[in-house]
Amino acid sequence: MAEQHTPRSLIFTLYGAYGRAPDDAPLPVAELIRLLGALGVDAPSVRSSVSRLKRRGLLVPERTAEGAAGYALSAEARQVLDDGDRRIYARPSPRLSDGWLLAVFSVPEAERHKRHLLRSRLGRLGFGTAAPGVWIAPGRLHEETGHTLRRLQLDPYVDLFSGRHLGFEPTARAAARWWDLETIARQHQDFLDAHAPVLRAWEEREVVSPENAYRDYLLALGSWRRLVYTDPGLPVELLPPDWPGERSAEVFAHLHHRLRDLGAAFVMRPAAAE
Repeated sequence: MAEQHTPRSLIFTLYGAYGRAPDDAPLPVAELIRLLGALGVDAPSVRSSVSRLKRRGLLVPERTAEGAAGYALSAEARQVLDDGDRRIYARPSPRLSDGWLLAVFSVPEAERHKRHLLRSRLGRLGFGTAAPGVWIAPGRLHEETGHTLRRLQLDPYVDLFSGRHLGFEPTARAAARWWDLETIARQHQDFLDAHAPVLRAWEEREVVSPENAYRDYLLALGSWRRLVYTDPGLPVELLPPDWPGERSAEVFAHLHHRLRDLGAAFVMRPAAAE
C-alpha cells in the first residue's frame, strides 16, 4: 500500500529535520517551494498548506535577513518538535518498572466537540483505552502529554495518574486489549516494505546525490514520525513474538545516519546553484 504524505505533514517534517536554526531564522517561501517541489508538491499546494499551518499557530510570518518573505516556527511548534525528537531519535528501551500513565477525563455534554478532540489527541499520543473515559500509556509519556493537553487547552478536563497494573489478568493480555497490536505491527511492516529497500539501495550506491538523499530521508522521517505516535513503545515482554518494531527502528536509524547530513547539503544549496 502506497504511503500518503500530505503537503502539510511534509512541511512540518521539513522544519523538524532542517528548519530549527539556533537563531530562529525563517525559511524563505521560495525555499519552501523549492524543497517541497523536490518531493512532488507544487507551489500552490505549498502556499495553501503554509497558510493552514499559520492559522493553526505553528508557523509565524517573518522576513529573512535579506528581506525575503519567510516563515519561522512558533514557540508552540518548537515544543511539538522537541517532544517528537524524544520519540523519533531517542527511543528508550521501555521497562515495566517505568509504570503507567492514566488519563481520566470528563467533558460536559455541552462541549462534546472537546470530548472528540481529547480522544483523538490521546490516541495520537499513543494512548490505549483501558475503560470508557480511562486511557493508558507508558509512564515516560507524561511530560509530552502535559504539554499537548495544555497547548490545546484540554487540561481542565483531564486528571493524570501514574501507577502499576496489579491484575487480575496478566499485563501482556491486558495490553492486547488496550492497544490494537495487530494494526501497529502491520504499520511497522508497511514501513519496512517501503523503506528497507531504500536503505539497501543506498548501501549499494557508489554515486550519491544530496537531492536524492534529502528526498529519501524526508519521506522516511515523515513515515517514522507518524508511526512512533501510533506505537506507544511497550516493553518487549508485553509484545507478541516476532514483533517488527525493532527491525523498523533499525532501518530508520540507519537511514537517519546515512542520509540526514547528506540531504542537508541540498537544503542549504543556494538558489543560484539550482
